[in-house]
Amino acid sequence: MFSRFYPDRIEKSVYDIDFTELYSQGKRGILFDIDNTLVMHGADADRKSEDLFVRLHLLGFKTCLISNNDEERVIRFNKNINTNYVYKAGKPFDRGYKKGIELMGTDINSTLFVGDQLFTDIWGAKKCGIDNIMVEKISPKEEIQIVLKRILERIVLREYRRKIKTEMKTSEKV
Repeated sequence: MFSRFYPDRIEKSVYDIDFTELYSQGKRGILFDIDNTLVMHGADADRKSEDLFVRLHLLGFKTCLISNNDEERVIRFNKNINTNYVYKAGKPFDRGYKKGIELMGTDINSTLFVGDQLFTDIWGAKKCGIDNIMVEKISPKEEIQIVLKRILERIVLREYRRKIKTEMKTSEKV
């Protein structure tokens, strides 16, 4: 019932992802959510996020920010990142994801999405057929509509973790 919302993977932080391994697996483009994925909600890019994008570009990745925020917010974050971006992306609808892929010149199979919310970020990527990684939110401070979605996310993630645990036990028996 909840499987359409399950992320492909969960990582503690975007900074814990092994991007070198993903590149070796054929990933060439990465779509990123901004708020609570790369920085705290509403924050400008910091040295850590700027360094991440430099590293990704040196590895050969193309990158794109996709955000439901307005253009001013995305431009402010992107000031020192200098990557492609899609604002008012309409996540979880596919328009923003497809636009990001187009801007990067990649395709669905070589693209990865990284975000912190199940019902916008991850679900949208899954509907488009894009591999995805969910990261834990950076800060507990969020807008009220997001706080309400987080309650439902906990239910779905509990089921996801049960499924993963069951699969691990089954594979150990084989």
